[in-house]
Amino acid sequence: MSETKREQDTTKRTAPATEAEAYEQGNTVKDPDEWTTGDEPMTGAQRSYLKTLSDEAGEAFDETLTKAEASKRIDELQHKTGRGLEK
Repeated sequence: MSETKREQDTTKRTAPATEAEAYEQGNTVKDPDEWTTGDEPMTGAQRSYLKTLSDEAGEAFDETLTKAEASKRIDELQHKTGRGLEK
């Protein structure tokens, strides 16, 4: 196995799966307002999850949010619905 392949495999195994896991590992989670790409349109994954959360919370879904705005809205709706929060 090449050194590069071994490094990639190690990275795959050690990279945190979620922001919560990254925080637990001691990585700093940036505030969405500080993201360099925060003004870009939300990602497909954000759009899908936000739509699900909005439906569950009985709230309107705003498809015009930026990445940063979508992240904040997801946090709000997770707290409202209890979805995605550690128990």
